Amino acid sequence: MKRLLEAGNACIAEMDWRDMALVKFCLCAMGMLLGLAVPKRGRKWAALGAAVLFVATYIPLVLRFLPHLGRALSGRED
Repeated sequence: MKRLLEAGNACIAEMDWRDMALVKFCLCAMGMLLGLAVPKRGRKWAALGAAVLFVATYIPLVLRFLPHLGRALSGRED
């Protein structure tokens, strides 16, 4: 498992923003396909779970991005 994680980290280190955008679109499409497969009676709970997961992952990502955004807008490079 450790080797797989190291390989993933090495791959991500070589990616630029375009490659990461493709990964994100791919994962979004996979999520949509899985969402379409949920039976009608379980869609409310699936949507709730997806919303909670989105918020739980989006907030830390934005918090990590804000310092970079501040530096970019102020013209500083550290």
